[in-house]
Amino acid sequence: NTHFSRHKFANATLADFIDNLATATDRDVHTWADAWLRTTGVDTLTAHVETTGHSWNLTVDRAGDRPHRVTVGTYDHSLDTHTGTDQLTLRDRFDIDIPQDGTPVTQPGHRPDLVVLNDHDLTYAKIRLDPGSWDTALTHLSGIPDPLTRALVWNTARDMVRDGELHPTVHLTAARTHLPYETDLALVQGVLGFAATQIADRYLPPQDRPTALATLTSLCRDLLRRTEGLTAKDWEQAPGTTTPGSPDPGLRLIAVRHFIDAATQPDAIQDWLREGTVPGGPELDAELRWRILTRLAVLGATDETAIAHELDKDPSATGQEGAARCRAALPTAEAKAAAWQAMFTDDTLSNYLFTATAQGFWQPGQSELLHPYVARYYPDAIALAARRGPAIAEAAGRHAFPAHAVDPDSIRLGEQALTDPALTPALRRKLTDQLDDLRRALAVRDAH
Repeated sequence: NTHFSRHKFANATLADFIDNLATATDRDVHTWADAWLRTTGVDTLTAHVETTGHSWNLTVDRAGDRPHRVTVGTYDHSLDTHTGTDQLTLRDRFDIDIPQDGTPVTQPGHRPDLVVLNDHDLTYAKIRLDPGSWDTALTHLSGIPDPLTRALVWNTARDMVRDGELHPTVHLTAARTHLPYETDLALVQGVLGFAATQIADRYLPPQDRPTALATLTSLCRDLLRRTEGLTAKDWEQAPGTTTPGSPDPGLRLIAVRHFIDAATQPDAIQDWLREGTVPGGPELDAELRWRILTRLAVLGATDETAIAHELDKDPSATGQEGAARCRAALPTAEAKAAAWQAMFTDDTLSNYLFTATAQGFWQPGQSELLHPYVARYYPDAIALAARRGPAIAEAAGRHAFPAHAVDPDSIRLGEQALTDPALTPALRRKLTDQLDDLRRALAVRDAH
């Protein structure tokens, strides 16, 4: 309020804002601003827990330079008398400042089964659990009572995979174990999305991808079984608004979408498309029909005739995009050549149709067919961006990039492209980010 009052109807600088913040606290805001607002990167906080007699000690290592104040949550195993299952219950929460002064935080009693740093997610940092807590998390993650705490532990697992500290299959196994019992839709969607688009499609080597997809489809079947019994009224209400313990249409829709995207055999989803519904719901709308047809195209289980027939039924703009995506996904040399020509030579595609075509073109299960296009991408994308401007450059960098070509040669080609004087700023920004992700994916593979 002081800041707004002093600078109403005028401009203010960051220094002005920090000065005004300093009037409202006894903490050193200027030092905080130097560490948090003028410094890039993210710290990593690692917990160390030791038992000493009738108490336990917590120390926290910090990789980085920022000060933090975090909440520590401690949890113990308990038996749910209604279900007979092993749950985790909250013992205590307390706040600590990091860096510590060198003295461990001592708490009475035996060491908790799970110690979670940053339990209320009040700071920006990567978190690492102590070994005992990590073992508990892997086996009892779905038993943590607070969805925010569960999200923080899932994010920790994701960060460990991305940093090469946790094998991707361990994360996938945890998802297979715990997501069938998860009640928070955002968590189910987030974990499934990471498992599908990063672990299965990029972080695991190609020979391990079929097993990963089989795990995902099995997981989705469990979610579908859990959400059986929905009525027409259930489908009319907003997702996520059902009473606890009842089938949730939002959860079922997430499971249906991910089952389609991970399908390795066409039979089940072909039956859904033919019947116009998933057994037990939902009925297929245009989005789900095009989603199924795209997956069938990837699997080589449909053709141009079926795509054209579907487009006749849905000639809308969404239908046009769906058809473009399907045609580009077909696993034939002719389909790939036509899609590439449309994207990088004809200059007739709208931004939306360009994006849809690019999304269909690159498929991780078609690497042999797509290999010649990896080297072609960089000169063709640079020329396209120069001709058609920043909007199409952004689409070419985001959607047409060969993200599944996780190998040193692809990275080398990309790094060479960054030195091309014809590279436009819009495309340079996207390529820089994409190559960083590609290096990370390769590092994850090499770490295991």
